[in-house]
Amino acid sequence: METQIVSVCLNLTHASSVCCCSDICKQFLDQPIYTTRAHVFQIDPNTKKNWVPASKQAVTVSYFYDSSRNSYRIISVDGSKVIINSTITPNMTFTKTSQKFGQWADSRANTVFGLGFASEQQLSKFAEKFQEVKEAAKLARDKSQETVETLSNHSQESGRETPSTNQASSINGTDDEKISSVGPEAALLKSENERLKSAIELSNTNTKKWETELQTLRENNARLVDALQESSANVETWKKQLSVCKEESDTLREKIKDLEAQCNEADQEKQKNLQLTARVQELEAELQDKEQELENLRKQAEIIPQLMAECESITNKLQAAETKNQELEGRVEGLQGDIDDSRQKQGNMKVELKKFMDVLDGKIDELHEFRQGLSKLGLDN
Repeated sequence: METQIVSVCLNLTHASSVCCCSDICKQFLDQPIYTTRAHVFQIDPNTKKNWVPASKQAVTVSYFYDSSRNSYRIISVDGSKVIINSTITPNMTFTKTSQKFGQWADSRANTVFGLGFASEQQLSKFAEKFQEVKEAAKLARDKSQETVETLSNHSQESGRETPSTNQASSINGTDDEKISSVGPEAALLKSENERLKSAIELSNTNTKKWETELQTLRENNARLVDALQESSANVETWKKQLSVCKEESDTLREKIKDLEAQCNEADQEKQKNLQLTARVQELEAELQDKEQELENLRKQAEIIPQLMAECESITNKLQAAETKNQELEGRVEGLQGDIDDSRQKQGNMKVELKKFMDVLDGKIDELHEFRQGLSKLGLDN
């Protein structure tokens, strides 16, 4: 990872040809305080409400101590791009917004960072480490302020002692004589004086830098407050718009219900029209059939006189046939009487035939007995 950061520093530069992450290069000479992996997000600078992914996948996020500035930072690098370089201040707060997501605002970078973790335990561990580092940053700031105050006190005391030394030198002789006469103590005092002056200049420089940073923080804080107020106003506006949209949605739903009812009625009317159209077509077909039948009847009416003549002829023939039928019925009755007589005669003949058959059977039996008697006689002889 150190090699990766160094390559990033070699590739990324400002317009002034100074490494954009030189501070990071210094820090990465030491081991990180804590390292984890997470998906990195940043707040959208335009809307101040949407999250923009800063990495396509989970990347390494680490806490580092910057010994040159006596500060703590959160560093994350994705390939050759530094996506997080946030200096932790005692005023920062890490907020858990869900079970696996947390965020903090960096006023110096004028943005809000968000981290999405794989588990709730990783989020809790990162939050605990953030609190520890924030306390350490607070202690480092207090210690730095004490050092500055001590240096200021030393410089004031040195300023008060310098006039008496100059007065002694003017009394005793020239500066060269003073140096030669005072000896090593004056040289030590002078070196101490120079060191204190350098410390005061450094303190003044740091003070100006801190004042600049403080002004920047105030401006960023004001911008964040404005953004928060704007967001709150937008929330109210969105709530109103949401209520209006709900009302419009309810109205549209009612209209949709009415339209659906009208559509159902239209479908029913359409169905009725289809039924009526089918009925009309059936009636037209029946009318055509009736017209065809009427045409056939007209054709048949033209041959009615001929049919009437034929009917009269047939009637005469029928009357003649009835006359013949009556005659035939008389003949049939006569024949029926003859048949009855013949049946009666046939019955009488059957009776007589039966009697004859009985007599014949008796004669045959007698003849049979006679033949048996003859046979016996022949055997006896």
